[in-house]
Amino acid sequence: MADKKYYRIASLEKGIRILELLAEHGELSVSEAARLMDTNRAGSHRFISTLKDLGYVEKNSSNKYQPTLKVMSLATKVANRFEIRRVAKPYMHRLSMMFKETINLGLFKNREIIHIDKIDSLEVLRMDSALGDKAPAYCTGLGKAILAFLPQHELAHYLDNTELVPLAPNTITDRNELEAELERIRKNGYAVDDEELNVGLRCIAAPIFDHNAYPAYAISISGPAMRVTHRTLEEAKDTLLTASAELSKMMGTP
Repeated sequence: MADKKYYRIASLEKGIRILELLAEHGELSVSEAARLMDTNRAGSHRFISTLKDLGYVEKNSSNKYQPTLKVMSLATKVANRFEIRRVAKPYMHRLSMMFKETINLGLFKNREIIHIDKIDSLEVLRMDSALGDKAPAYCTGLGKAILAFLPQHELAHYLDNTELVPLAPNTITDRNELEAELERIRKNGYAVDDEELNVGLRCIAAPIFDHNAYPAYAISISGPAMRVTHRTLEEAKDTLLTASAELSKMMGTP
């Protein structure tokens, strides 16, 4: 067992963990939170009461506790630090108007894709991700669009240290097959997630390069496979590539 870090504050850790559980489950009673935390009811009540006093938790009509919009406010402040969100928003709106599907903006960090902005489809049937959601890079359009253009040493390190777990029937789990897919993406300039992360979800994505010509971000059009057909992807690719190229230029890429 690893030694406990001397600076770790157990009570702070538990308080944040309860807040994470509330965000994950939507609402919890004190007893439910205690069970999930594997702690006693009195301790759980103290943590929730403190979060309530600070404005991060409220009691609802079901007599359970849920996170308040103050949590969202914190997340928004963090997200607004990314200049790419401001720069990309007009392009995302334009793509949304043209294709009527969900437009996603992703950041590559710690071998994962983090959704930092989106515009939801107005269609009733849609498959959405929340801001801050994470997904493996190897089986998403956003992720593959970035992986394909990583420096070779960084891509090799990623592949050496990433288990290609099947998350859907179409997930690429063979390294050689994934490398061949990334080579095709480099040639075409865009990536396709053909129901590789979720059954019934298809998307097309393109990388956005920063001032160091590094593929730090990606933008995608996604939706149910019944609407986002292969023909739709073909029709969308040139518009998406133009948007990603213009965004890269605005981010200062050479």
